[in-house]
Amino acid sequence: MRTQSSATTASSIAVPAPPESRSLGTVQALLGVIAFSLTFPSTAWGLESFGPWSLVAVRGVLAALVAGGCLLALRVRLPARRHLAGLAVVAAGVVLGFPMLTTLALETSTTAHAAVVVGLLPLTTAVFSALRTGARPSRRFWLAAVAGAVAVIAFTLGQSGGALTVADGYLFAALLVCAAGYTEGGRLARVMPGWQVIGWALVLCLPLSVPAAAVALAHEPVHLTGHGIAGLLWVALGSQFLGLVVWYRGMAAIGIPRASQLQLAQPLLTLVWSALLLGEHFTAAAPLTAVAVLVCIAVTQRS
Repeated sequence: MRTQSSATTASSIAVPAPPESRSLGTVQALLGVIAFSLTFPSTAWGLESFGPWSLVAVRGVLAALVAGGCLLALRVRLPARRHLAGLAVVAAGVVLGFPMLTTLALETSTTAHAAVVVGLLPLTTAVFSALRTGARPSRRFWLAAVAGAVAVIAFTLGQSGGALTVADGYLFAALLVCAAGYTEGGRLARVMPGWQVIGWALVLCLPLSVPAAAVALAHEPVHLTGHGIAGLLWVALGSQFLGLVVWYRGMAAIGIPRASQLQLAQPLLTLVWSALLLGEHFTAAAPLTAVAVLVCIAVTQRS
């Protein structure tokens, strides 16, 4: 695979992508959002067969084996030394931190509740992007982003009776580490293909994920079911690898702040999957939140 024509070196001035590239980037980012929207229901399925530590470690190992196989088959060169720090941030945030924290949260939280809390991720990512890359979105962009976040927070508090739980603490911590990983991944995807960004991040975690998987499997009971295996395979291959491949490519094409706002639709998609796959129920506030969030998405995309 080759980098997009608009990619530049880290020290160069970024050249705006042509309309065709932005359209393709939007589609790629949306595919990433769809893949991510299935993560929580798939994790709930995986927890039917595996303990939380086993599920996270094994998903990391499986995703790294696939990514490493692709890197070897295509004879991709090792990343430059100057990119290792950024890849470490991606690994810590996206490969290790976010999966572990959200899996722990889902032991006591419903997927619907977790989904709306993580709906704050677009705003968190936009803030990290502004701090890390110097991006300066317009005032209208920030107003729409904050409005979307407020809608998500109101929905979350309404569902939890106005009080935050321990699971919410895990989820808010997951927001921070994931936003950092997304920001660094989006920045690196401007100078190397997006699939290589997540591929190398996964491979970097192998020295930790392999022994962690061995220890966790030895101490946590495993009861294999169809749902459990399907959930593991999706979070490992769909969410952890393929979804991040298209997501990082999309961010590189349309910019981190704009791509991050597409994720406002993710909690709503997860609500749908939660109802269809897990039989979870949610109140009439969900469609009202959906309308508010979709309006915010439209505004941010035009800002």
